[in-house]
Amino acid sequence: MDNLSANNAPALLKSLVIYAMVVPLALLVGYLLTNPLTTSSLIFVGILGFVLVFPLLARWHYPWMLFGWSATLILFFIKGTPNLGQAMVALSLSLSILERILNPQRHFVRVPSVTLPLMVFLIVVLITAKMNGGIGMHSFGSDVYGGRKYAFLFIGIAGYFALASRPIPPEKAKLYASLFLLGATTSFIGDLYPIAPSWSIIIFHFFPPSAGAIQGGFDLGEARLAGIGSAAGAVYLWMLARYGLRGIFLGGKPWRLVVLIVLGCLIFLGGFRSAIFAAGLSFIFMFFAEGLYRTRMLGIFILIALFGATLIVPLADKLPFTFQRALSFLPIHVDPLAKESAEASTNWRIQMWTALLPQIPPHLLVGKGYAISPEDYDQMMGGGMGFQTIDAADQGLALAGDYHNGMLSVVLCFGAWGVVAILWFMYAGLKVLYYNWKYGRPELSTINAMLLFMFFNEAASYLSCFGGLSIATDMMYFTGPLGLSVALNHGMCRPPPKPTPMVETPGQRRLVPVLQAFQQ
Repeated sequence: MDNLSANNAPALLKSLVIYAMVVPLALLVGYLLTNPLTTSSLIFVGILGFVLVFPLLARWHYPWMLFGWSATLILFFIKGTPNLGQAMVALSLSLSILERILNPQRHFVRVPSVTLPLMVFLIVVLITAKMNGGIGMHSFGSDVYGGRKYAFLFIGIAGYFALASRPIPPEKAKLYASLFLLGATTSFIGDLYPIAPSWSIIIFHFFPPSAGAIQGGFDLGEARLAGIGSAAGAVYLWMLARYGLRGIFLGGKPWRLVVLIVLGCLIFLGGFRSAIFAAGLSFIFMFFAEGLYRTRMLGIFILIALFGATLIVPLADKLPFTFQRALSFLPIHVDPLAKESAEASTNWRIQMWTALLPQIPPHLLVGKGYAISPEDYDQMMGGGMGFQTIDAADQGLALAGDYHNGMLSVVLCFGAWGVVAILWFMYAGLKVLYYNWKYGRPELSTINAMLLFMFFNEAASYLSCFGGLSIATDMMYFTGPLGLSVALNHGMCRPPPKPTPMVETPGQRRLVPVLQAFQQ
């Protein structure tokens, strides 16, 4: 018996140590949860949760980063309130660099044609920040505002290297691509705020309520439920990438087509014209990418489009409000209120852009950066949330760099050098994505085509008048599809080498008759 007790002594001591740590911690957490909505309680519980799940994050940080890339979950207990994707980029890249240091045989996937313009743009950003008040974050005690946007921009650039930190094995390619595309499905949670029970309020600290749900409630077809529309759009793009139009229409599984149609209708709940345009453009893009225009499907889709047009044109003003607002860019008759709502958004943007155009020449060589002085910040926060001012250039969004115009946000903040670097990056990214689609593995053709479309759609919207919000917040929309494509295809695919023609020497030509005679 004494020997048995002696053998169990280490295990008993280990159990006592665990109990000594766990029991007081459980009591402390229980005490804090008696008032769970205080800032200190939320921060403590958040840090404790991070410590508990860190082993899981360390093991599967890469797929977590993919899912969080477009997820709407925010980490409110961290200063700056980053979202899950931004936090996981920083964590995943750090762990990947550590793995590279510990294992020299592990290398990042290298594509110099993409890395070079990204590094040039990063240098432009750092020089611009140095010449315009530095990178200050007021939440960390600085007198200068605007550092949060620099942080988002750096995270967006680092995201490419985090994605390209390892080649994705072929057996995990579809799973990882699905995680990347379906992360945005979490956006529907914010729309549930008006109908959520009181005990679930803690959920909306992680998934903020959407503006449409706060202003219009949960009235389907009337309130602009942007979260549900975004979630439906994410699943819509995932189906096109996962099955392709061939698999949806010709795969022998009618449920896929039914689901696609339902998703297309749900996208209208957001009331965004750009979302409808992107959904239609992605369908057309995949139609040509899969070569269906060479088949009889071309005639069938033309007939379907004509039939749909004959239904929508006379019934457009009978559709729900969000549907009419989303279709207001078409030359059809819709409710004047829906058209006025859409035109008000357009006119507000045009007024801000017109007021900002005179600022381009002074900032053409050296951009203005993101630094905001305390005086500008006070002006930005005054006057009705900064939307209603005498001069549109002094609106809050304008002072913060959120111009709702991609290239304007580049040229004003980082000058002509930033524009050159971004255009160079766009060209290099499109080339890599095109080559990976054209010369990549056949089983990844639809996924590569979707990643090419996502990058192309973002670049095209930036080069148009109404694309993008700010390069700081939109950089991840560029580096995400590009970095994932590089990881899936293990770099940049190349066309197969052409066979080298045989060149006969004079001596070989003289031997040909001899060999022919010998064979006879």
